[in-house]
Amino acid sequence: MNPAQGWSIWLKCALAALLGALAAFGLAPFGVWAATLVALVLLAPLFLSTETRGRAAWVGWAFATGYFAHGLSWIIEPFFVDAERHAWMAPFALVFLAGGLALFWALAFWVARRPRGNAVAQSVFLAVAVSLVEFARGYVLTGFPWAGLAQVWVGSPTAQLLSLVGPYGLGALTLLATLPLGAALTQRSGLALPLGLTVAVACLALGYATTRPVVTETDHVVRLIQPNAPQHQKWDPDYAPLFFARQIEFTASQPQPDLIIWPETSIPAWLGSAQPYLNAVVDAAQGTPVFLGIQRGDGPRIYNSMIYLDEQGQQQGLYDKHHLAPFGEYVPFGEMMAKFGIYGMAATSGHGFSAGPGAALMDAGKLGKALPLICYEAVFTQDVLSAPGRADFLLQITNDAWFGTRSGPYQHLAQAQMRAIEQGLPMMRSANTGVSAMIDPLGRITQALPLNQAGFIDATLPAPLAPTVYSRIGDVPVFVLLAALFALIWRNARPDHA
Repeated sequence: MNPAQGWSIWLKCALAALLGALAAFGLAPFGVWAATLVALVLLAPLFLSTETRGRAAWVGWAFATGYFAHGLSWIIEPFFVDAERHAWMAPFALVFLAGGLALFWALAFWVARRPRGNAVAQSVFLAVAVSLVEFARGYVLTGFPWAGLAQVWVGSPTAQLLSLVGPYGLGALTLLATLPLGAALTQRSGLALPLGLTVAVACLALGYATTRPVVTETDHVVRLIQPNAPQHQKWDPDYAPLFFARQIEFTASQPQPDLIIWPETSIPAWLGSAQPYLNAVVDAAQGTPVFLGIQRGDGPRIYNSMIYLDEQGQQQGLYDKHHLAPFGEYVPFGEMMAKFGIYGMAATSGHGFSAGPGAALMDAGKLGKALPLICYEAVFTQDVLSAPGRADFLLQITNDAWFGTRSGPYQHLAQAQMRAIEQGLPMMRSANTGVSAMIDPLGRITQALPLNQAGFIDATLPAPLAPTVYSRIGDVPVFVLLAALFALIWRNARPDHA
């Protein structure tokens, strides 16, 4: 007997929202993945207790809104960097982001609910439908896959499945291991199949983790620079020279490594007028190559870029960020929105930054090829998959000062760890305020600087692993399998007129 049967829709939605907020405790910095699993198991009875598809959609929307509101609460932080201009938008940003993303889940709940159908079958259908809308959330309108269910597994053996099925596949397995089990527990019958599915997923995760290869280290040492420049002071003329001098001091420290990484937009000048600053970097590096973040202009367009200075101090590489943050680096319909005083928070005009041509590899000399990722780009597995070739390591430079000091920087770091596991490649991560880290191909942090601490680390570069299954096949097979399963269940579902 379903205990939620007969409850009012308002009570069901309130409980669903609370369960969603509980589920978000699986995300960093908490990492309590068991909370996510329990919340998903308990969600199934609420879903099955709804009398119509419309009410099921409301329950799904409430759960996802609670999940995203808690998990993405860091989104308000950027609006308080320049509070006078942007603070008024903070509550709207959180409400509309959480509620808007939750519409994807509402659609899945609406499609999957068949009030007179088999409970376990419907929960399987729901798991498949939610998995498909999570694909949509990651790709539609430039995508926003932050806080995907796979993210809760970072730091656990289960995360190694990312190298096999990727983030969407691992999210689907998480749903299949929990929702049918919740349905079976509700009706107290037909428990064998859902319990077997849960045990099978657990065995797959733990068994696969034991097969992962041993990571070895190269003889290369990389210096990751972290100046710790708070966003409200980063471009202040009274403070910018201090932060630049701090990075110069860290760069010149002995003994010299094989490569030095400065964070995103770490040079306080545009590339076209930055030569005095670059000369200072070259002098401090003493023949060590340097990757660094800088802004540049090209006619009316501006770019968020990364350059590479070789052993002779010559610029030998340039990469322009291509996956821009909406409402951060640009605003859709920017010129029109500017008339209402709405600009991208990191932009300097209505149109904001321009997107680069796409993913690229950069030559890093004796260390091999780097796949550059600037800030937000590390959130998107498709940006890594679209690289024109296989890199020897992933390189993320970022300015997480925008994300505050609570959950945002840690969740961003977790997603960098996911990209490393998916590709079987080490990840170098230099962050303005942290967390700067060296991440090995199994997603483990080998060395790191804490948040909001100025300094540097000299970390040994782990060797890459062989290309993973996921790096070879990408998301298409998982999507096709889910779509085929969705079509099969839809076709065989008992007709009803709910």
